[in-house]
Amino acid sequence: MFQAPYPPYDPTDKSGFSYDTVVKRWPIILTNVIDHVHRLLHDMTLEVQQARGQAPKAEDLSKKITEGQDIISEISRLKYRMGRDHELEDIPQDGDILVAEYNADLERLKQASQNTWFEAPWLYAECYLYRLIRAYFNQKTHWRGFDPFSSQKEEMFRNSGAAIYQIANTMHELESEKVKFQGDPDKLEVLFKEMIQISLWGNATDLSLLTHLSPSDIEHLQTVGKEAQEARKEFILKDDQDAVWTYIKTLANQGKRLDFVLDNAGFELFTDFVFADFLVTYTPYFSQVVFHPKLFPWFVSDVTPSDFAKTISSLLSTTFFPPNSTISSDSVAHLQQMVTRWQKYLDDGIFSLATNIDNGQKMTEFWNGPWPYWNLNELAPELGQWLSGSGLVVFKGDLNYRKLAGDVKWPVSTPFSTAIGPLAGSFPLLSLRTNKADVAVGIDEKVAEDLDNRGEKWRTSGKYALVSFLPGGSGQ
Repeated sequence: MFQAPYPPYDPTDKSGFSYDTVVKRWPIILTNVIDHVHRLLHDMTLEVQQARGQAPKAEDLSKKITEGQDIISEISRLKYRMGRDHELEDIPQDGDILVAEYNADLERLKQASQNTWFEAPWLYAECYLYRLIRAYFNQKTHWRGFDPFSSQKEEMFRNSGAAIYQIANTMHELESEKVKFQGDPDKLEVLFKEMIQISLWGNATDLSLLTHLSPSDIEHLQTVGKEAQEARKEFILKDDQDAVWTYIKTLANQGKRLDFVLDNAGFELFTDFVFADFLVTYTPYFSQVVFHPKLFPWFVSDVTPSDFAKTISSLLSTTFFPPNSTISSDSVAHLQQMVTRWQKYLDDGIFSLATNIDNGQKMTEFWNGPWPYWNLNELAPELGQWLSGSGLVVFKGDLNYRKLAGDVKWPVSTPFSTAIGPLAGSFPLLSLRTNKADVAVGIDEKVAEDLDNRGEKWRTSGKYALVSFLPGGSGQ
């Protein structure tokens, strides 16, 4: 197993983002879960009062309420222990995936005296947190499989209507110009960069980080007009767009597959669909796309299979987004037209969810683990074999980037190929990441120093981004 020559980020450094995460962000996330369950219990209590003449229903609701109260107590206890740097406890046996694996890693951390909330490596502790929350709900008969972040994800998605309709209009314009640029690599390159940036900056919406943003702030983050794209170029600190395009042009008419390792649900998943649609519909380089989700609720907003399915049905609903007088009937029609095409692609197998392919459920388990991707081929050989057959594997978002680079304290000038260890060369790899955590590589030292000297929170603000590409068969 590969070991990096640098230590992992952890909360022992009080100036780092990981410390701020344990002290502020995680308690807010846990409080939000408690509040959400509490509101649900309040509604259930009213239902019980209304169902007095229906004994089975009232009894069932009463049991669910009792279990919900237990969940609130467990999460409150977790919050207390976290704030006081207590030991991480074993994940309980809940009949779900990766219990033994998480607990084995936890035992190793215990042997190294790194098994408390402020001593454990940040990457492990954060993954562990969401696996533990999963267990709290799984252990309750009436709450098993419950997604405590589902309503939050849906609300955020509803607030993305303006940007979504704008992108739908852009894609409609492409349809009318399709013949002009389809055989013109130069025109396709311009459009490719537009699409890659839409997908890149779609990652600016991350519910686990947006604990203090209003809907208007979120809409600002999601500005996707062409002028905004141009203005944001200076904020891409590593920009391999030219390199990945040069590679993609070699794939013409070979029926290649594109794999998307997904990040956030809602608006970001929508932009991922747009990017995939562009590559399949308007270019000769890819004929199939497989989307890789998480198997259970993860980092608040990550895509689960349920989220994936609901995205299509929500976009096809004419009542999902709040009424907006600035949205024209043409925009609504353009969105319907585009998403109907996506649905057909799903029906025809051009688009697929990884959990629906052969052995896909088992392969998908790896993404919910706490491990760096350095050792993907050893820890998940079937997944590694699948990805090795891909024309391009796109890793979306901050957590995937942290796992690619192992979330360790690499110097910023470290080549991306070095930071991803033995994974380099396993398959053609493109990482699209807006910076929301400390780890960052492949950046000119002078650029990083200048940003630091100006007091820019360039590593964590989400204002800066990295587009990192490596071809397959070579670490260079």
